[in-house]
Order: sequence, then C-alpha cells, then structure tokens
Amino acid sequence: MSPNTVASYCSDVEDFLSKGNDPLSVTQDDIVSYLSSRNISKRSQARLLSSLRSLFGYIVMENLRKDNPTDGIDTPKIGRYLPNVLSIEEVEAIIGSVDTGSWSGKRDRAILEVLYGCGLRVGEVTTIKISDIYADQGFVRVIGKGNKQRIVPIGEMAVSAVKDYLEERITPDDGCDDVLFLNKFGRPLSRISVFNMVKDRAMAAGIHKEISPHTFRHSFATHLIENGADLRVVQEMLGHESILTTEIYTHIESSTWHKEVLDHHPRR
Repeated sequence: MSPNTVASYCSDVEDFLSKGNDPLSVTQDDIVSYLSSRNISKRSQARLLSSLRSLFGYIVMENLRKDNPTDGIDTPKIGRYLPNVLSIEEVEAIIGSVDTGSWSGKRDRAILEVLYGCGLRVGEVTTIKISDIYADQGFVRVIGKGNKQRIVPIGEMAVSAVKDYLEERITPDDGCDDVLFLNKFGRPLSRISVFNMVKDRAMAAGIHKEISPHTFRHSFATHLIENGADLRVVQEMLGHESILTTEIYTHIESSTWHKEVLDHHPRR
C-alpha cells in the first residue's frame, strides 16, 4: 500500500485503541458503537472499518483470538462521489495569478501547469525527477500508486514552464540534484507545501470553490472527456487500474449538461 494509506490505517487503529478498546476482548457490538459514535462521513466510516478489519485479521492470523469481530458488520453504502471541477477559465485564472518574478514563482507556475497539463497526483508531482522529463519527445515518466510506472504526454505549455523554472532553480541540497521541484532549502518540496500553494493561488484568483491539487487532476480528466477523448486513453493517462474509476468523469460531464438543460427548460 502507499505510505499515505499505511499512515491512515495506523491513525485509525491508534484512535480505536486510545478509546480503551481491548482488541483481544472487544465485541462486534463494541465496534458498532464505536463507529456510530464517530461524527464522520460514510466514506470515512468505511475506511475506518477497513482499518479495523485489517487489525483483527492480523490478530486472528497470529492466533491471539479465534474470531474477527468486524465480520458481519456491513460497510456503509457510499454514493457516487462527484468531485469539484474547475472550468478552463478558472484554471487559467489560477495559473495566471502566479507572480513569476522569482524562482519560486516560476516553480509554482510549473507545478500548476504539470498538475493540470498531465493530470498527475500531488505525490507524483513532488517526486518527479528532471531525468523523468523527455521534453523533445513530449512525455514524462511517472511513478504512481503501487510503485507502478507510466508514461504521460506533457504539453508545450507545461514544458515551457518547467524550462523557465529550471533556468532559475535554487541550488539543490546533497542528493537532490535530480529532484525537479525543490523548497527554499534545496530539498524536495512536500505535499503540504503544494496543497497550501494551490489554496493560496485559488484565493488570489478569486476562486471560492473547495479545491486541492487533486482538483486539477479531476478538471484535466473532465475537460479531456468533454472534448471527445477516449475513455481508455484517459484511464491510461490517469493510471487507473479499473475503467470504472475513470467513468466518474463521464458522470461529471452528464451532470453539467443535465443542469444546463433544466436551467433553460421552458417548463422549469
């Protein structure tokens, strides 16, 4: 599993144990009460239950108890999640809000261009190496979930922004020569720094939607499908194992024209 998933599962288990629950004697009713006492969404409840299933699966495997008390507890039904999507104009406004008068501004502009232009996850952006970018051939090599490698096309605007940034890139710290995006100390930029930068740029552009770096990935996929891109091609670019995950973006497009029709229907 990815480091983020591992950290989330550990956090869930630690919280469960901190409430005085003894994993060797806790009952199914205790777990149901614990889940219902948490003021969290159904999606978070489902992940929490998954974390506890893993914990008790390990305990049973180690012969510390004979039963898994999470067996028989239904996973909360999660509706189809439609993420926030930016319009092309909003994307351009956010990217255009960056002051490129400094090396860090050029870096932020390049990050936004790559986030949107390639549809990458924030963790994929922060781990890109300079040697992963093949500007002349127009693609970037990405290491995604499960340490799986994929090749993603990179457009001229993203390549141009990266080249502008590299011309003024800060001196890298030891061992960071090949890391593309660096912080002010010359070390790899963190995910949190990218999250904060995206929120700051959205605010500067007057965009009041709840957005994150992942919003650019959602927007990239939605705009491709709106413009007629094949679903399989989008799946490959996003690195989705299942086409069902990619199909969410066809629902976003449908919800857009659905609202458009109802807003202008003569019998509205």
